[in-house]
Amino acid sequence: MEYKKVLGIDFGGSGIKGAPVDTKTGKLLEERHRIPTPDPSSPENVAKTVKELVKHFKWKGPIGIGFPAIVQQGVVRSAANIDKSWINTDARKLFSEATKLPVWVTNDADAAGLAEVKLGAGAGFKGAIVVLTIGTGIGSSLFIKGKLYPNTEFGHLEFKGMDAEMYTSDATRKRENLDWETWGKRLNEYLNFVEFLTSPELIILGGGASKKLDLFKDQLNLKAKVVPAEFLNEAGIIGAAMASKVNIKK
Repeated sequence: MEYKKVLGIDFGGSGIKGAPVDTKTGKLLEERHRIPTPDPSSPENVAKTVKELVKHFKWKGPIGIGFPAIVQQGVVRSAANIDKSWINTDARKLFSEATKLPVWVTNDADAAGLAEVKLGAGAGFKGAIVVLTIGTGIGSSLFIKGKLYPNTEFGHLEFKGMDAEMYTSDATRKRENLDWETWGKRLNEYLNFVEFLTSPELIILGGGASKKLDLFKDQLNLKAKVVPAEFLNEAGIIGAAMASKVNIKK
């Protein structure tokens, strides 16, 4: 039996956001609450922040957390954009002990992708799908016939001699003050590279930049259909809750 209501939490570079989620519909059951990501974003500090979110919602049920790293069975295996002390930390155990509640931890982009593929822009699509969240970095998830291949981390592919996200992220667009046309051409190069590697039939663009698709879509030239995410910045919260309901049983 699966849980219908789960507290979804999305751990981002600038904020840790959460809300109770109806896992059947993807609807947020209360207004999303955001707490700035602690600096340093060490395991101890983030666990305290997660505990604050639980207290804010007076939550007593299961929790799903989207985490910005490779996560295998709850254990963190990378730390590209977070404190290095996370590597090999059992995040699921840490958060469960901090909150005294059942917790499931999944890669944040996999969580966002799950929401989009099951309930959002990819719902009902049977072919191969790549979901990319474009923001501070680039998160990715890959689905084949609705099944997730976890921890793809396409934002860290080597591209033009650097991590792809250093060339193509929305943060790079802002940092280098690129206009949408120039940035769109960069994005198109990167998307063609991802398409070459994975041959998806659908690419879903999420993250902050996806809201501006009309400003750069004319620069995109791909075989795959490209569409914006439907859940936008709520996808990570919704997908984390959905992953938890499947993996934590009553």
